[in-house]
Amino acid sequence: MDDLLTTRQRRLLLGILLFTFLVRLVTLGMYPLADTTEARYAEIGRKMAETGNWVTQLEDYGVPFWAKPPFSTWLTAATFKLLGVTEFAARLSSLVLMLAFCWLAWLLAVRQQGRDRALAGAAILATTTLTFITAGAVMTDASLGLTTMLSMLAFWRALDERGRVWGYLFFIGLGLGLLAKGPVAVVLTLLPIGIWTAWKGRWRDVWQRLPWIGGSLLALVIAAPWYLLAERRTPGFLNYFIVGEHIKRFTVSSWNGDLYGTPHNQPRGMIWLFWLAAALPWSLALLVSWTGKAFQRRRAGVSAPTSLWTAYLVCWAVSPMLFFTLAGNIMLTYVLTGLPAFALLAAETLLPAAKPGGTPVPAPKGAGAMLPVLALLVPALFLIAMTTVGPRLVGDRSQKATVAEFEELRTDKASRLIYFFYKPHSAKFYTRGRVIEADLVTVAPYLADGVQDFFAVRHGNIAILPKAMLDRLEPVWKDKEVVLYRERMDKPAPSK
Repeated sequence: MDDLLTTRQRRLLLGILLFTFLVRLVTLGMYPLADTTEARYAEIGRKMAETGNWVTQLEDYGVPFWAKPPFSTWLTAATFKLLGVTEFAARLSSLVLMLAFCWLAWLLAVRQQGRDRALAGAAILATTTLTFITAGAVMTDASLGLTTMLSMLAFWRALDERGRVWGYLFFIGLGLGLLAKGPVAVVLTLLPIGIWTAWKGRWRDVWQRLPWIGGSLLALVIAAPWYLLAERRTPGFLNYFIVGEHIKRFTVSSWNGDLYGTPHNQPRGMIWLFWLAAALPWSLALLVSWTGKAFQRRRAGVSAPTSLWTAYLVCWAVSPMLFFTLAGNIMLTYVLTGLPAFALLAAETLLPAAKPGGTPVPAPKGAGAMLPVLALLVPALFLIAMTTVGPRLVGDRSQKATVAEFEELRTDKASRLIYFFYKPHSAKFYTRGRVIEADLVTVAPYLADGVQDFFAVRHGNIAILPKAMLDRLEPVWKDKEVVLYRERMDKPAPSK
């Protein structure tokens, strides 16, 4: 099973993995942080590093952020402390987490499938669209992916090797998952395990080979202190996070209790199409290959892979979609936790199987060429995009350019950047939290204090501004989102 690839093919896949990593690494700082997700989490991490408050995440100064646990924010804040506040530093921890994500998938597969399929599986996982995007985005999903991957690896090893260390690592993964994303991390881990256990009737082995009592206590020791401290610092957190974010968010498509955004309303079952997009380019290619593989096995008389192993991967791969099928408030990133199993199943399809005597059976026609070509597709296209139109396209969803114009145009250090009716997360990040939000009433003091300020107004809101106020402002710059005005100091302030 270890000689399914030639030395040249092995080196090619390793080269593609290195290329994928380098593309991600060198492009981390090539484009601005986009609103709302990336800029929000980067700014929360920046505030944590600035304030030294490692318990309560801050949406704004004095405003707690209750939507997610702090594992990702801790990493972002620590990176800012080490490297400074930059886009590169904001995204670096996600890249490190996804490297570990792919390495753990390889570690799981190498013992069960051999080094060649493990290598192919790692290459497939690293070059799926969602894994590649997550590796360079400031989101909480990278930490969720890694912690669930650790638990799924440890569970299989605990059953396969009967090692107590692996059993405790399973619960360490659950504890860290609670700090990465909350109870949903436990659900997305236990759901595939529960389905597999029931399907294969392995209840006794699962109960005996994992330290359920001691391990559960260990998971609580890891996660509970932060949850209790968070509730103590900002009462109401547990009710909002547990009931709101973990029950109503997924069961009520019109839930309007979200304090930090708007619901992502989607038709029921949309999660399956999200998976199709997230696993590109492999999803389309493998759906075709799996169909052909079934006929090939029947004709060649090849035995199926180890039934317990294949069943484990299948349960794991489909469990996120099963869980979110009836949910209306979903996002594409919700399928990430099942991608390692999909990648390992895909590796078995694209590489030859073996007869009981060990004689290799040729892979489906074209599979040898398909593997490196598809693996190169996502990183190569991304690199081309980032060196041509990418930064400009991302820049349309960020206020970095607006802040840069403000810094260049102002001549007085006392000048302020004021946004009418909203305050973008990217503007907060790039001004290091010094941006101001105002409305038609609260803006009056800024127009009357003798300091030349700058005002950013969304194109659709310009008509709301009174003529007397617009007479005090001159447009100096604009993009697709806002018009930047400079206060005219030769005009009197509008009367109240």
